[in-house]
Amino acid sequence: MLKIHNSLTRSKQDFVPIDPGRVRMYVCGMTVYDYCHLGHARVLVVFDMIQRWLRAEGYNVTYVRNITDIDDKIIKRAAENGEHIDALTGRFIAAMDEDAARLGVEKPDYEPRATGYVPHMIAMIQTLIERGLAYVAKSGDVCYSVHRFPGYGKLSGKSLDDLRAGERVEVAVGKDDPLDFVLWKSAKPGEPAWDSPWGKGRPGWHIECSAMGDDLLGAHFDIHGGGADLQFPHHENEIAQSEGVHGHQHVNYWIHNGFVRVDDEKMSKSLGNFFTIREVLERYDAEVVRFFILRAHYRSPLNYSDQHLDDAKGALTRLYTALKNVLPIPSPPAPLSPAGEGGQIGWHDPYAAAFKEAMEDDFNTPGAVAVLFDLANEANKTHDRQRAGLLKALGGVLGLLQREPNEFLQGGAGEVPEQIEQRIAERNAAKRAKDYAAADRIRKELLDAGVVLEDTPQGTVWRRS
Repeated sequence: MLKIHNSLTRSKQDFVPIDPGRVRMYVCGMTVYDYCHLGHARVLVVFDMIQRWLRAEGYNVTYVRNITDIDDKIIKRAAENGEHIDALTGRFIAAMDEDAARLGVEKPDYEPRATGYVPHMIAMIQTLIERGLAYVAKSGDVCYSVHRFPGYGKLSGKSLDDLRAGERVEVAVGKDDPLDFVLWKSAKPGEPAWDSPWGKGRPGWHIECSAMGDDLLGAHFDIHGGGADLQFPHHENEIAQSEGVHGHQHVNYWIHNGFVRVDDEKMSKSLGNFFTIREVLERYDAEVVRFFILRAHYRSPLNYSDQHLDDAKGALTRLYTALKNVLPIPSPPAPLSPAGEGGQIGWHDPYAAAFKEAMEDDFNTPGAVAVLFDLANEANKTHDRQRAGLLKALGGVLGLLQREPNEFLQGGAGEVPEQIEQRIAERNAAKRAKDYAAADRIRKELLDAGVVLEDTPQGTVWRRS
């Protein structure tokens, strides 16, 4: 049985969906005022992996990942650029989609935008006011009264007393309590605004996800995910809002992926170690970046460095080399077995069973990747095409190993393939002329340029180092 570490209970639990055979999952997506960075890449890849595994397990999955397209940062950036907000957000949504596609991230079933759900947000806020959980402040903002919600702090483990003693909280004129958070912001000159019972204004950030999840997945659904930085206050506030409206549990399992660090330091613009996805993809193949993310357990810190990316490239090269050396054929499927991208998978096979055991232990991708290397070693040793087929199929469950091997092995920066083939022809001519010094010199020159030659019975083949 699949076990998931639930942030709500701080423990690993058996996964039992609300409706047998069906999973409803919501993940907090991007605020689209700039290009996505490495932290966003991890969220995209981790929850893509999770939804892929749930589908491989045979579940009917409804996956929602929202877009925040109205926010203080968006308004500020549009003003700085002299750009209409819709143009700004449209541009960065297109960039996000491009980055995600390059990382092998499948589109979610629904990708709602906050601006499309303002009426639903207003209705939820009105219900919270009627239930005494929200109030109109002197500033004209509508605020949530956290001390009136008994369960506040249950996700983060923070008590109201602790928060008042040590947390920096948003201060707004007219709040009943500094810890109260804004549900509806009264209109300011030059900002987008919608009509509401409390005058013109726009929604606060936290209410967006409550409204979108409620509309697309219902008042009670299975999984809510996002980065660890969202656990408090965003997800804590979501619980207060949604459970305040409906009077019952909002989400059964909360999943949070760990932070990204750069050379063992927290990634931040102030430290100058802040990288966008597209900056990284200028230097590394996108599948290498995906593999790098999945080699670490999703809850552990992920330390980005050139050395770790180079190591991931070398490791993925070993897997693709096994597929190049042994032509894969699909493994025989077991009855009712789910299909990976590389073909159906017979989960009775010992390697497949070990892969499944790892993935069912809180999506233990490091364990699953270890099985891929065991399979690659076996395929290389025995030249068993079914083993190579299973390697490709299991890799497909993680969104890996689906390209033609030479497309990966010969891709990347450096000399173009035609130049490399010409140099190989020159080397072959030198060998036929018994000019072995020239042949060795060509091999070394190519190696210095990042190209490795391998002499096989079928001729000389090459790959990027």
